[in-house]
Amino acid sequence: MFGDALRPTSTGLRIPSRARVRGAPLKAQRVYLTPVEPSDGPELWDVVERTRKSLERWLPWVPYNTTPAASQRYSESCARDWDSGRALRFGIRDGASDQLLGIVGLDNCVHVHRNCDLGYWLLANACGCGLMHEAVELCLRFAFAEVGFERVRCAAATDNHRSLNVIKRAAFQFEGVARRAEFVGGRWVDHAVFSRLATDGPM
Repeated sequence: MFGDALRPTSTGLRIPSRARVRGAPLKAQRVYLTPVEPSDGPELWDVVERTRKSLERWLPWVPYNTTPAASQRYSESCARDWDSGRALRFGIRDGASDQLLGIVGLDNCVHVHRNCDLGYWLLANACGCGLMHEAVELCLRFAFAEVGFERVRCAAATDNHRSLNVIKRAAFQFEGVARRAEFVGGRWVDHAVFSRLATDGPM
């Protein structure tokens, strides 16, 4: 399925090209995932603007994404990061309307250790109905079965209950609390840290 891949690294990671995944998006019942492209910049800006109030409480980059140009630079950096194997970020799109709903991705890819970090966010009015769960499951299956990651880490603020529910439904294992992990929304937040391994079994 993902034949047009970058050359596997010595650790065995297999990263398919953006073009290959665009041609065969990752599909669930209600959403599908496709790599973030430079052409997504304007739509990405619109989605961030529409959900800024709910995002800025949890994500430290939101106050710095203040112009369409910032979203354009982000979308361009996503393409470069994918091509270099640094991060694999997907746009979450509605299966019926193709509307961009948010982002899910594998950040901080460490090839030698075959691990990465899971990150995600969703349009405010799309939250609470299981769409992020679908997107995360797709992303994790891609990470383990297609790319060959061994470990995926995920963290969320200890009072971000929606995000913690997403992590719990995806069968991550709790590892501990990172105290004062981020300064976001004018306050320090502790992070609950979780992981999933390729050997943990089905989600």
